[in-house]
Amino acid sequence: MTKLITAFALFVITLLSAQGQEATPQKTGNQYEQGMGKAFGLWKEGKNTEASDLFERIAAVETTTWLPNYYVALVNTTSAFGTKDKEKINVLLLKAQNALDTEMAKDQNNAELYVMQAMINTAWIVYDPMTNGQKLSGPTMELYAKAEAIAPNNPRVIFSKAEFEIGSAAFWGKDIKPMCTQIDKAITLFSTFKPESPFSPSWGLDRALEAQKNCK
Repeated sequence: MTKLITAFALFVITLLSAQGQEATPQKTGNQYEQGMGKAFGLWKEGKNTEASDLFERIAAVETTTWLPNYYVALVNTTSAFGTKDKEKINVLLLKAQNALDTEMAKDQNNAELYVMQAMINTAWIVYDPMTNGQKLSGPTMELYAKAEAIAPNNPRVIFSKAEFEIGSAAFWGKDIKPMCTQIDKAITLFSTFKPESPFSPSWGLDRALEAQKNCK
């Protein structure tokens, strides 16, 4: 168990850096934009519960956009990585999963949602590697394969998949050079990637650069 937790240590540490990396939009415009801006602001301040609650309220009203529920899932998953309390982890990941399930039921062609599901799976693996490692590792790789088929030039897809594979390779003592090449590719893709909207996911570059350093 210790080896597997160590193998995922880089993932956990760098995943937490995703928190607050989203640019906080200006609090102008319509009610949706104002609400999202406020939620990002709370998240950036480390008020994860308040941010999650606000994203959840926005999602209940703005049912035509997947983004509020996506951030409910992201906030709660990163929070789960940051705690060792088993009860809290269960509550956080259940909330993340419920929010994501709502959006996955509407759209099975969104690569960002598949990456988010893979991150939830990874949180479960890190939480209990002996129970969840073998059960979830295969399905998690399948999620990344689906995401890559949908969006082969999405830097979060390429990087997150490589990072997960590095964790597995470190555990099994395999060469990580092929994954490091993929991280280099992701960093190149980040330089040209343009989010669809001010609220669309844009995180990951800092994590990728840190992973690149560790590769070298």
